[in-house]
Amino acid sequence: MQEKEIVNDVLNQLKGSLGNYARVIAETSNANLRQTLQQIRNGDEQFQYQLANLAQQKGYYQPAQPASAADIQQVKSQLSQ
Repeated sequence: MQEKEIVNDVLNQLKGSLGNYARVIAETSNANLRQTLQQIRNGDEQFQYQLANLAQQKGYYQPAQPASAADIQQVKSQLSQ
């Protein structure tokens, strides 16, 4: 397996894990468990951010173009209706 494939695979796995953390945290009533899960999630989010930056630097990932101000305003308008 090439480095690019490994990096992309890890990023995809993290994306799924972060979604799972959000669901589990929302359903957890034990404060200590909730806090622990939030800490783990925060660490994974930081790792994902760093790995995504590395992937971008190496040319493994090209993010979408930033949204224009007009596009952002259109979405804001639609969400506030």
